[in-house]
Amino acid sequence: MAYNVDISMNNIHKPKIGRYLAQNGGFSAFTPFDFPPKNGFPISPRLYKKHEEAIRLVGKLDGITRLLPDKDFFLLMFIKKDAAFSSQIEGTKATLQDAVAASVTEEKSRRHPDVDDIVHYVEAVNYGIERTQTLPISLRLMKELHEKLITNARATQHAYPGEFRCSQNWIGGKTPADASFVPPAPHDMHQALGDLEKFIHAKDEYPSLIKAGLIHAQFETIHPFTDGNGRTGRMLIAMYIHHAKLLELPVLYLSSYFKKYQKLYYQKLNTYHDEDADVDAWLEFFLEGVAEIAGSSIETCAKITALRDRDFANMQKLGKRSAGPTLEIVRKLFSQPIVGVAQIMKWTGFTLQGSYNVIARLKNLKILEPLGVADYGQKYVYADYYEIFDDTFRGLRLKKK
Repeated sequence: MAYNVDISMNNIHKPKIGRYLAQNGGFSAFTPFDFPPKNGFPISPRLYKKHEEAIRLVGKLDGITRLLPDKDFFLLMFIKKDAAFSSQIEGTKATLQDAVAASVTEEKSRRHPDVDDIVHYVEAVNYGIERTQTLPISLRLMKELHEKLITNARATQHAYPGEFRCSQNWIGGKTPADASFVPPAPHDMHQALGDLEKFIHAKDEYPSLIKAGLIHAQFETIHPFTDGNGRTGRMLIAMYIHHAKLLELPVLYLSSYFKKYQKLYYQKLNTYHDEDADVDAWLEFFLEGVAEIAGSSIETCAKITALRDRDFANMQKLGKRSAGPTLEIVRKLFSQPIVGVAQIMKWTGFTLQGSYNVIARLKNLKILEPLGVADYGQKYVYADYYEIFDDTFRGLRLKKK
């Protein structure tokens, strides 16, 4: 089927996504129509122009990430940053620093639930990146991502990891009757999910980034899980962009953009799943986010490359005996830039004293610096690298200088 990708100024058709239908219990649930609409989603010249800019920046980002050395190390920091912001959108108070330091500061049994939310998100994204090598974007993948995200994690209600809901859920309010949005009833939800899966794999004419935006908005409209829909839906954006082969390395994550404009994010989703839907408003917001994050990620990659070149050059000044092990430690710092002496011991197999000697060497090279003040269990941060990802941390460092 050829979808109506209309770039003419004369087309003022606004497709309807669904309507509210009365349910037993005295409330109405938003019930999606067949998806996509029979006449497709017209694309205005304004929207088409925004897509061209976004796809240009994504292409530039793909080019620079292909040239990154040690790219698998850097990728984990992009994922951790997205995990922190995606979880914060859902009310988690933990910061990126909390998330990065989690693996070297606390036993899992003692981990704060807010930090645990982020750790589960990171694990789910890593799983998804690996899984999409053999499994296409599908309802099965959505369930597997959700299972990884929710299993043994804190949940606001019975989350049923990896299972689509069998009961009505809602957003805001104490009951569906006073909710801000009520997704489709379970029997309508399954039809809508089937349509979404077909749309994901359809050989249509929609530009890839516009399709990514439609997939996210439609998934959030369906809200197929009892909990974790927002986080799962945001993971799917990166998974789809990678699946569509726009990026060889999945480094485009939009959660920081959605958190920055959180009220607008919710507002645009609400205008999408409304009886008087404004799909263009959502897609414009989404494409602006892709362009902003792609541009930011390009700058991040350039800073990473320059820093790596600088620090690797400094390490060449060390004797041969010290340069090799030190270089390997710095490579690992790209994925885990906050460490304690125990982590250095684990990486190197050195004794306690030997590991402290390594830390002293890295401090002298201005690669590591103490993270705060601690009488016991002092942690160290690869500050020049970590601040590339954490604006708050960078601001605090500037104030100290």
